[in-house]
Amino acid sequence: MAQNIYDNSDFFEGYSQLPRQVNGLDGAPEWPAIRAMLPDLVGRKIADLGCGFGWASRWMREHGAASVVGFDLSQNMIDRARADTQDAAIEFHIADLESLVLPQAAFDLIFSALTFHYVEDFGRLIGTIHAALVQGGDLVFTIEHPIFMAAAHPHWTQDEDGRKTWPVNGYSIEGERRTDWFAKGVLKYHRTLGTTINSLIEAGFVIGRIEEFAPTSEQIRQTPALAEELERPMMVLVSAHKP
Repeated sequence: MAQNIYDNSDFFEGYSQLPRQVNGLDGAPEWPAIRAMLPDLVGRKIADLGCGFGWASRWMREHGAASVVGFDLSQNMIDRARADTQDAAIEFHIADLESLVLPQAAFDLIFSALTFHYVEDFGRLIGTIHAALVQGGDLVFTIEHPIFMAAAHPHWTQDEDGRKTWPVNGYSIEGERRTDWFAKGVLKYHRTLGTTINSLIEAGFVIGRIEEFAPTSEQIRQTPALAEELERPMMVLVSAHKP
């Protein structure tokens, strides 16, 4: 079973204050880039894996999806998603992605934001997703960039110009990584970018697009702290297609 850090009270309290949780999708700098990768949603049946508070699930229904089913390990997340959603075509369920079972050929699109790096058996999950998509279906997901995860954050140093540098430790060594983020010992699983993409190919997906997200100059102007993300990529955005 995956670590359920989101039901840790200290973690959940801190996490709930993040701009992307207070302001929804408008608080996620990468959202415009994700939106550009999504297929036409009209009439589509969608699964949202790691749905959190349900922001994306609701947005997809507002943009024409026929139905959305959201899954999350956290009771806190599911309770909040249900409380904030008044739409009979959206359902939310507690599920562990490590053992997730989905009906075959049931979805036109499967979406996930910043969740797969919590999953140890990525190959199994991708196989499950591939089987759950109809022929011609799509997978769009974001994960923490493996360079970001492998970096010795927060032990950055400064170069002679005063810029932060982010050393990468053991990038080729895959497996557990623990970090202190709102709570101690948050567990994630590091995989190289090659492993992530090859897992998709081996499952039968055709890669559509890969983006290593960086904020725009306008986003940095509005939120100067985002300038740090120009130093090393924080997340990867991937779209893949089931032919």
